[in-house]
Amino acid sequence: MDSWMGHEVPRLPGRSGPLRLFDSARQGVQPSDPSGPATMYVCGITPYDATHLGHAATMITFDLVQRMWRDAGHEVRYVQNVTDIDDPLLERADRDGEDWKVLAMRETALFREDMEALRIIPPAHYVGAVESIPDIAEKVLVLLKDGAAYRLEDGTGDVYFDISTAPRFGYESNLSRDEMLEIFPERGGDPDRAGKRDPLDPLLWRGARDGEPSWPGGELGPGRPGWHIECAVIALGLLGSTIQVQGGGNDLLFPHHECSAAHAERLTGAAPFAEHYVHAGMIGLDGEKMSKSRGNLVFVSRLRADRVDPMAVRLALLSGHYRADRSWTDDLLTAAEERLRRWRRASVAPAGPSGPAFLAGVRDRLNDDLDSPGALRLADEWAEQTLAGTGDDPAAPALFADALDALLGIRL
Repeated sequence: MDSWMGHEVPRLPGRSGPLRLFDSARQGVQPSDPSGPATMYVCGITPYDATHLGHAATMITFDLVQRMWRDAGHEVRYVQNVTDIDDPLLERADRDGEDWKVLAMRETALFREDMEALRIIPPAHYVGAVESIPDIAEKVLVLLKDGAAYRLEDGTGDVYFDISTAPRFGYESNLSRDEMLEIFPERGGDPDRAGKRDPLDPLLWRGARDGEPSWPGGELGPGRPGWHIECAVIALGLLGSTIQVQGGGNDLLFPHHECSAAHAERLTGAAPFAEHYVHAGMIGLDGEKMSKSRGNLVFVSRLRADRVDPMAVRLALLSGHYRADRSWTDDLLTAAEERLRRWRRASVAPAGPSGPAFLAGVRDRLNDDLDSPGALRLADEWAEQTLAGTGDDPAAPALFADALDALLGIRL
């Protein structure tokens, strides 16, 4: 599957120090300074609707990770998936009387356009679940033969992962069993499925059903893969048995990331699957949770159609810390638009305060668990002094603009 078009990222003088990121498994900020290529896998969209601001905030978060690694001189190997076959996609297509493949292709294309507009550096590999099914089926069969998976005895052909074969299950999310059981059905799990060994066992392979798409599975029989195994197999195939970052929204912490890590670790014998499990907060609207069921989603494409500058959208989302659940309001966007105008005026001033000092400060803030609000405050202070005429560095305005572009993805 093709990714979106990239853009030129300015080269900055010097190099950034090591990036420190909060790891959900260890519940603390830990250094990420890989000795080889920096590897990251981010769970992408299920393309049954347009890109909303929650998607955008998540993608911006991991765009910052990639930018800081690159600024530190690391080669970055970044993989993102598209869950282009899943129950929500089929349900939406059925509701609208549309071919599920057409729906997935259209919404994936729109997502690419939104990512380009927001200046998200594209992944090296943008991979659909459908194109990965042969590899996934092969790995499910490995788990089955290894005794880590089992078939239900109801004739459906469904295969489940046995969590008792993953003794560290739960280490990533740090949830109790009771908490897992409460969340599991809310996020695609089926704890009440008859015939399962454990209510928390996740689906690996769904046997073919009448009226549903299916693919050859070899010895598994026809069907389609479960959600969690898709990401595990794609990441292992392109990034290896251990990666630096597995990322996504905090709603993916359990069961999705917990289960995909368990699958990967059982397949390779290497643990942990990721050195950092990094999760972005949710975006609400005017104080309420943004959700499809409430019909209060704000779409990036709608804002673009209304001629909102994508840089203002990006800047508004950067004004809150990536790990915080936060709200989108008209006032937030208005403040971001005014901030952008002020920065643009400052970037063409004849001189400003020390450019190298500003660059060092922004690097320091972003290296501290992506403290974008702190970086924005430094930019505000620099712009305020520049517009007041107190700076004496003629090269500073150009470095100011390049630093914001390279590190924050804000093109002035």
